[in-house]
Amino acid sequence: QVQLVESGGGLVQAGGSLRLSCAASGIAVSTNVAAWYRQAPGNQRELVAIITRGGSTNYEDSVKGRFTISRDNAKNTMYLQMNSLKPEDTAVYYCNIPTFVRDYWGQGTQVTVSS
Repeated sequence: QVQLVESGGGLVQAGGSLRLSCAASGIAVSTNVAAWYRQAPGNQRELVAIITRGGSTNYEDSVKGRFTISRDNAKNTMYLQMNSLKPEDTAVYYCNIPTFVRDYWGQGTQVTVSS
């Protein structure tokens, strides 16, 4: 059974940093595309960052230079390092691993950035 378990969200002041973690079981983060999404109240879920099997990364324009997606294959865990946080980064963040069979999602972790 595949499970993605997120942690690391919380309340932080603008300009601060957080690191989100997504521990995977039943699926390998090393051999799949992996991504982070976020959803703010009243908004659609949006792609924030993605890492390919080869390690290439891509980011939504508003987070480029501030967020970094990475993974630790030995721990089977993916991360999202978020620096220089802004109030508009406030959202529920979800990790995602898409496969040919289905998309797998974490339960979400709340990130709140105060001004």
